[in-house]
Amino acid sequence: MTVNEHLENYYNNYNEDERLLSRRGQVEFLTTMRYIDRYLNEGMKILDIGAGTGRYSRAIAAKSAKVDAIELIQHNIDVFKANSTSSDNISIKQGNVLDLSHITDDNYDITLVLGPMYHLYTKKDKLKALTEAIRVTKPNGLIYISYCITDASIIDFGFIQGNIFHLIEKNMLDTETFIAHSDPEDIFELVRKEDIDDLMFGFNTERLHYVATDGFTKHMKETIADMEDKTFEVYLNYHYAICEKEDMVGITHHSLDIVRKGL
Repeated sequence: MTVNEHLENYYNNYNEDERLLSRRGQVEFLTTMRYIDRYLNEGMKILDIGAGTGRYSRAIAAKSAKVDAIELIQHNIDVFKANSTSSDNISIKQGNVLDLSHITDDNYDITLVLGPMYHLYTKKDKLKALTEAIRVTKPNGLIYISYCITDASIIDFGFIQGNIFHLIEKNMLDTETFIAHSDPEDIFELVRKEDIDDLMFGFNTERLHYVATDGFTKHMKETIADMEDKTFEVYLNYHYAICEKEDMVGITHHSLDIVRKGL
Protein backbone atom coordinates (compact mmCIF):
# COMPACT_ATOMS: atom_id res chain seq x y z
CA MET A 1 0.00 0.00 0.00
CA THR A 2 1.08 3.59 -0.58
CA VAL A 3 1.25 6.17 2.20
CA ASN A 4 -2.00 7.72 0.98
CA GLU A 5 -3.78 4.36 0.87
CA HIS A 6 -2.82 3.64 4.50
CA LEU A 7 -4.17 7.04 5.51
CA GLU A 8 -7.37 6.62 3.51
CA ASN A 9 -8.05 3.26 5.15
CA TYR A 10 -7.50 4.77 8.58
CA TYR A 11 -9.53 7.97 8.21
CA ASN A 12 -12.36 6.28 6.31
CA ASN A 13 -13.05 4.42 9.55
CA TYR A 14 -12.17 7.07 12.13
CA ASN A 15 -14.37 9.83 13.54
CA GLU A 16 -12.06 12.81 14.11
CA ASP A 17 -14.92 15.11 15.09
CA GLU A 18 -15.96 12.68 17.81
CA ARG A 19 -12.40 12.57 19.18
CA LEU A 20 -12.22 16.35 19.52
CA LEU A 21 -15.66 16.47 21.12
CA SER A 22 -14.75 13.96 23.84
CA ARG A 23 -13.65 15.37 27.20
CA ARG A 24 -9.99 14.59 26.55
CA GLY A 25 -10.26 15.80 22.95
CA GLN A 26 -11.76 19.06 24.17
CA VAL A 27 -8.57 19.80 26.11
CA GLU A 28 -6.49 19.58 22.92
CA PHE A 29 -9.04 21.55 20.89
CA LEU A 30 -9.63 24.29 23.47
CA THR A 31 -5.90 24.69 24.13
CA THR A 32 -5.13 25.00 20.41
CA MET A 33 -7.96 27.50 19.91
CA ARG A 34 -6.78 29.48 22.95
CA TYR A 35 -3.41 30.03 21.24
CA ILE A 36 -5.01 30.75 17.87
CA ASP A 37 -7.34 33.31 19.46
CA ARG A 38 -4.35 35.06 21.02
CA TYR A 39 -3.17 36.20 17.59
CA LEU A 40 -6.32 36.01 15.44
CA ASN A 41 -7.86 39.26 14.20
CA GLU A 42 -10.99 39.88 12.18
CA GLY A 43 -10.41 39.76 8.43
CA MET A 44 -7.23 37.69 8.57
CA LYS A 45 -6.53 35.12 5.87
CA ILE A 46 -5.97 31.65 7.35
CA LEU A 47 -4.67 28.53 5.61
CA ASP A 48 -5.64 25.25 7.29
CA ILE A 49 -3.44 22.50 5.81
CA GLY A 50 -4.60 18.98 6.62
CA ALA A 51 -7.90 20.40 7.80
CA GLY A 52 -9.49 17.02 8.45
CA THR A 53 -13.24 17.33 8.89
CA GLY A 54 -13.06 21.09 9.44
CA ARG A 55 -13.42 21.49 13.20
CA TYR A 56 -10.75 24.18 13.43
CA SER A 57 -11.65 25.81 10.11
CA ARG A 58 -15.26 26.32 11.18
CA ALA A 59 -14.32 27.64 14.62
CA ILE A 60 -11.91 30.17 13.09
CA ALA A 61 -14.27 31.25 10.29
CA ALA A 62 -16.91 31.94 12.95
CA LYS A 63 -14.56 34.63 14.26
CA SER A 64 -14.77 36.58 10.97
CA ALA A 65 -11.59 35.25 9.41
CA LYS A 66 -11.32 33.93 5.85
CA VAL A 67 -10.24 30.29 5.86
CA ASP A 68 -8.84 28.31 2.94
CA ALA A 69 -8.71 24.64 3.88
CA ILE A 70 -6.69 21.86 2.24
CA GLU A 71 -7.25 18.19 3.01
CA LEU A 72 -5.75 15.05 1.51
CA ILE A 73 -8.42 12.46 2.35
CA GLN A 74 -11.65 12.55 0.32
CA HIS A 75 -13.71 11.04 3.16
CA ASN A 76 -12.70 13.90 5.43
CA ILE A 77 -13.56 16.43 2.72
CA ASP A 78 -17.02 14.88 2.35
CA VAL A 79 -17.63 15.17 6.11
CA PHE A 80 -16.19 18.71 6.08
CA LYS A 81 -18.62 19.81 3.35
CA ALA A 82 -21.58 18.06 5.00
CA ASN A 83 -20.93 19.95 8.24
CA SER A 84 -20.48 23.34 6.53
CA THR A 85 -23.01 25.85 5.26
CA SER A 86 -22.94 28.29 2.38
CA SER A 87 -22.62 31.16 4.86
CA ASP A 88 -19.29 29.85 6.22
CA ASN A 89 -16.35 31.91 5.00
CA ILE A 90 -14.40 28.76 4.08
CA SER A 91 -13.08 27.15 0.91
CA ILE A 92 -12.04 23.48 0.90
CA LYS A 93 -9.83 21.80 -1.69
CA GLN A 94 -8.07 18.48 -1.91
CA GLY A 95 -4.32 18.84 -1.66
CA ASN A 96 -1.07 17.73 -0.09
CA VAL A 97 1.16 19.65 2.31
CA LEU A 98 4.17 18.53 0.26
CA ASP A 99 3.01 20.48 -2.79
CA LEU A 100 1.40 23.89 -2.30
CA SER A 101 2.69 25.17 -5.65
CA HIS A 102 -0.78 26.52 -6.50
CA ILE A 103 -0.42 29.04 -3.64
CA THR A 104 1.74 32.13 -4.07
CA ASP A 105 4.41 33.19 -1.59
CA ASP A 106 3.61 35.37 1.45
CA ASN A 107 -0.14 34.86 1.17
CA TYR A 108 -1.58 34.05 4.63
CA ASP A 109 -1.56 35.74 8.02
CA ILE A 110 -1.71 32.39 9.82
CA THR A 111 -0.96 28.91 8.49
CA LEU A 112 -2.12 25.85 10.40
CA VAL A 113 -0.37 22.49 10.06
CA LEU A 114 -2.36 20.67 12.72
CA GLY A 115 -2.24 17.13 11.33
CA PRO A 116 0.13 16.55 8.40
CA MET A 117 3.28 16.12 10.52
CA TYR A 118 1.64 13.10 12.16
CA HIS A 119 1.93 11.23 8.87
CA LEU A 120 5.31 12.20 7.41
CA TYR A 121 7.98 9.56 7.98
CA THR A 122 11.20 11.03 6.57
CA LYS A 123 13.12 14.15 7.48
CA LYS A 124 13.07 15.14 3.80
CA ASP A 125 9.25 15.16 3.72
CA LYS A 126 8.99 16.94 7.06
CA LEU A 127 11.34 19.69 5.90
CA LYS A 128 9.44 19.99 2.62
CA ALA A 129 6.13 20.40 4.50
CA LEU A 130 7.60 23.05 6.79
CA THR A 131 9.22 24.86 3.86
CA GLU A 132 5.90 25.02 2.01
CA ALA A 133 3.95 26.16 5.08
CA ILE A 134 6.45 28.91 5.83
CA ARG A 135 6.68 29.98 2.18
CA VAL A 136 2.95 30.68 1.83
CA THR A 137 2.82 32.63 5.12
CA LYS A 138 3.28 36.39 5.13
CA PRO A 139 6.41 37.89 6.73
CA ASN A 140 5.65 38.27 10.45
CA GLY A 141 2.83 35.74 9.99
CA LEU A 142 2.40 32.74 12.25
CA ILE A 143 2.68 29.02 11.60
CA TYR A 144 1.10 26.50 14.00
CA ILE A 145 2.54 22.98 13.73
CA SER A 146 1.25 19.95 15.64
CA TYR A 147 3.19 16.77 16.40
CA CYS A 148 2.59 13.40 18.06
CA ILE A 149 5.05 12.94 20.91
CA THR A 150 7.00 9.74 21.54
CA ASP A 151 7.06 9.27 25.30
CA ALA A 152 3.35 9.69 25.95
CA SER A 153 2.67 6.93 23.43
CA ILE A 154 5.30 4.66 24.97
CA ILE A 155 3.77 5.15 28.42
CA ASP A 156 0.13 4.85 27.36
CA PHE A 157 0.04 2.48 24.37
CA GLY A 158 3.24 0.66 25.31
CA PHE A 159 3.08 0.11 29.05
CA ILE A 160 -0.45 0.97 30.24
CA GLN A 161 -2.16 -0.86 27.36
CA GLY A 162 0.38 -3.68 27.40
CA ASN A 163 1.84 -3.32 23.91
CA ILE A 164 5.48 -2.59 24.72
CA PHE A 165 6.88 -5.93 23.49
CA HIS A 166 4.80 -5.68 20.32
CA LEU A 167 6.43 -2.30 19.61
CA ILE A 168 9.89 -3.68 20.32
CA GLU A 169 9.35 -6.78 18.15
CA LYS A 170 8.20 -4.55 15.26
CA ASN A 171 11.45 -2.56 15.61
CA MET A 172 9.45 0.58 16.37
CA LEU A 173 11.54 1.35 19.48
CA ASP A 174 15.25 1.41 20.22
CA THR A 175 15.44 -0.35 23.60
CA GLU A 176 18.34 1.82 24.82
CA THR A 177 17.23 5.31 23.77
CA PHE A 178 13.53 4.51 23.18
CA ILE A 179 13.66 6.61 20.03
CA ALA A 180 10.62 5.67 17.97
CA HIS A 181 10.47 4.63 14.34
CA SER A 182 7.29 4.47 12.25
CA ASP A 183 6.42 3.29 8.76
CA PRO A 184 3.31 4.34 6.76
CA GLU A 185 1.44 1.20 7.92
CA ASP A 186 1.85 2.43 11.51
CA ILE A 187 -0.05 5.63 10.59
CA PHE A 188 1.49 7.92 13.22
CA GLU A 189 5.02 9.32 13.31
CA LEU A 190 6.32 10.00 16.83
CA VAL A 191 8.92 12.63 17.72
CA ARG A 192 10.49 14.33 20.71
CA LYS A 193 11.03 18.03 21.18
CA GLU A 194 14.70 17.72 20.22
CA ASP A 195 13.57 16.32 16.86
CA ILE A 196 11.30 19.35 16.36
CA ASP A 197 14.14 21.70 17.30
CA ASP A 198 16.34 19.97 14.73
CA LEU A 199 13.70 20.33 12.03
CA MET A 200 13.24 24.04 12.70
CA PHE A 201 16.96 24.81 12.76
CA GLY A 202 17.89 26.98 9.79
CA PHE A 203 14.42 28.35 9.05
CA ASN A 204 13.94 32.11 9.31
CA THR A 205 11.44 31.80 12.15
CA GLU A 206 11.12 32.72 15.81
CA ARG A 207 9.45 30.34 18.25
CA LEU A 208 6.71 32.08 20.24
CA HIS A 209 5.30 29.08 22.11
CA TYR A 210 5.87 25.36 22.47
CA VAL A 211 2.69 23.94 23.97
CA ALA A 212 1.65 20.58 25.42
CA THR A 213 -1.84 20.71 23.96
CA ASP A 214 -3.24 17.80 25.96
CA GLY A 215 -0.53 17.41 28.60
CA PHE A 216 -1.33 14.61 31.03
CA THR A 217 -4.97 14.39 29.92
CA LYS A 218 -4.96 11.08 28.06
CA HIS A 219 -3.01 9.39 30.86
CA MET A 220 -5.98 10.10 33.14
CA LYS A 221 -8.74 9.89 30.54
CA GLU A 222 -11.16 7.95 32.78
CA THR A 223 -10.79 10.55 35.52
CA ILE A 224 -11.31 13.35 32.99
CA ALA A 225 -14.40 11.65 31.54
CA ASP A 226 -15.98 11.34 35.01
CA MET A 227 -15.33 14.93 36.11
CA GLU A 228 -18.21 17.21 36.93
CA ASP A 229 -18.26 20.35 34.78
CA LYS A 230 -17.02 22.50 37.65
CA THR A 231 -14.03 20.22 38.26
CA PHE A 232 -13.28 20.02 34.54
CA GLU A 233 -13.18 23.82 34.40
CA VAL A 234 -10.59 23.85 37.19
CA TYR A 235 -8.62 21.13 35.38
CA LEU A 236 -8.58 23.21 32.21
CA ASN A 237 -7.27 26.22 34.11
CA TYR A 238 -4.56 24.04 35.68
CA HIS A 239 -3.66 22.63 32.26
CA TYR A 240 -3.45 26.13 30.74
CA ALA A 241 -1.15 27.21 33.58
CA ILE A 242 1.36 24.39 33.00
CA CYS A 243 1.11 23.61 29.28
CA GLU A 244 4.27 25.59 28.40
CA LYS A 245 6.37 24.50 31.40
CA GLU A 246 9.57 22.95 30.08
CA ASP A 247 9.56 20.24 32.76
CA MET A 248 6.01 19.16 31.78
CA VAL A 249 5.80 19.29 27.98
CA GLY A 250 7.48 15.92 27.31
CA ILE A 251 4.55 13.94 28.73
CA THR A 252 1.97 15.26 26.27
CA HIS A 253 0.48 13.15 23.46
CA HIS A 254 0.21 16.18 21.16
CA SER A 255 2.35 19.29 21.03
CA LEU A 256 1.95 22.59 19.22
CA ASP A 257 4.92 24.57 17.93
CA ILE A 258 4.01 28.19 17.19
CA VAL A 259 6.54 30.19 15.19
CA ARG A 260 6.66 33.61 13.56
CA LYS A 261 8.06 33.96 10.05
CA GLY A 262 10.89 36.43 9.72
CA LEU A 263 10.99 39.39 7.38
